[in-house]
Amino acid sequence: MGAAAVMPEIDSFEEFLKQDEAKDLLRFTTAGSVDDGKSTLIGRLLVDSRNVYEDQLESVTKASAGRNAGTIDFSLLTDGLRAEREQGITIDVAYRYFTTPRRKFIIADTPGHEQYTRNMVTGASTAELAIILADARKGLLPQSRRHAYIAALLGIPHLVVAVNKMDLVDYKQEVFAEIEHDFREFLTQFPAIETYFVPISALLGDNVVESSENMPWFRGPSLLEYLETVPAGNLAQHGSFRFPVQRVVRPNHEFRGYAGTVARGQVAVGDSIAIYPSGRRSTIASIVTFDGEIDSAEAGQSVTLTLADEIDIIRGDLIAAAGDAPEIASTIEATLVWLNETPAQLHKRYRIKHTARQEWAEIKEIPYRININSLEHEAVTSIQMNEIALVHVETARALTFDPYRENRATGSFILVDPVTNATVAAGMISGAVSLESSRRARGLSWRIHGGELTISLPTAGESAAGTIQDPETREALERLLRRLK
Repeated sequence: MGAAAVMPEIDSFEEFLKQDEAKDLLRFTTAGSVDDGKSTLIGRLLVDSRNVYEDQLESVTKASAGRNAGTIDFSLLTDGLRAEREQGITIDVAYRYFTTPRRKFIIADTPGHEQYTRNMVTGASTAELAIILADARKGLLPQSRRHAYIAALLGIPHLVVAVNKMDLVDYKQEVFAEIEHDFREFLTQFPAIETYFVPISALLGDNVVESSENMPWFRGPSLLEYLETVPAGNLAQHGSFRFPVQRVVRPNHEFRGYAGTVARGQVAVGDSIAIYPSGRRSTIASIVTFDGEIDSAEAGQSVTLTLADEIDIIRGDLIAAAGDAPEIASTIEATLVWLNETPAQLHKRYRIKHTARQEWAEIKEIPYRININSLEHEAVTSIQMNEIALVHVETARALTFDPYRENRATGSFILVDPVTNATVAAGMISGAVSLESSRRARGLSWRIHGGELTISLPTAGESAAGTIQDPETREALERLLRRLK
């Protein structure tokens, strides 16, 4: 009997609610080539873990008649669009929630087609784990490489490779072993990802919720057992404190607070903090919530902070731990996923939305586009919809950020077309643009990191660096640099 079928004894409804609230949450996404069985796998997970209502199951059973997918076509539980059912493919992202006695889950079922890459990125952007399906008859395909690359690009720490349709290869161990070998060889490019391989049959349920009697040679946990035990939780709770200010709260002359959501780490009353980009320092005087004051807060909590000192802070400023400064730069390097039918244009003005700030921005340079099937770097002058490229983005006012791999909240942004107001791209910041790259872009750039200001004057072929201790002097220099641009 699998872990999902073991129900704890509950004496009262209040105890049930308390136990349910205490469960942690795992967000995961599924990806795979067309017809690899992503939607079927999710449907099987929902049915076998008893997370589908009887009337819904009855409706799907009736709709399955004549679809050549067995008594129940499990994909109908997730493929809700009419075009998806007609074509037998996943087009849009479908989110599903389910729970077991051990854990809560949110699944993002994402498309496998290359032309829906933007949908996959959207669904995977908040995931902590990705399940990549591989057809046992086809092995490692270019689409599988693409999905693994996107998972690594988005900083997903856990990867499950589910070798599906093992029933169609007579459950042969050597078939599974060969696919695992090929995939592990490819995944050496992404050492930060922890990988688990499991042979399954989504249609028949082998190794999905219960361990399979058809594959006694596989001794690992079933897919659901692994999902229930893999380390999960809010990764943003680890690391230095970051708090983008979303609103200045001033209900009366006696109270001045700064509202927002803790993006990373923890904060407590009395902690030393710094405000960026100014660099001014203070301490936390109080942490206020709707239910009253609390002593501490952690990533994911929405709170209002008050400080011991009167400091000029505006929406979009970043409150951070005093001992660990973020980066501040006017030109950033980022991986960009283009989401719009209108191609990206060099030197066109876009609006960049980063945390709670909006600024004018331009794409100054495209070092290369990433071929999402071969992962090769290709020279381009524009970016088409669903394409991924490395870009240099220059902003009218320097951004305060962390690299995306360290902090998704302060390391990501979107670009908006100011004419149509359409979101055209999503970006993941890797860092400030190097001085050499700035010279190629032929524009004045600067960055501040750890109190050091570095200025690049590409047209003169010169650069300079120095440490500025006084926050007011640093602010004045930033204002001057913005005017020079």
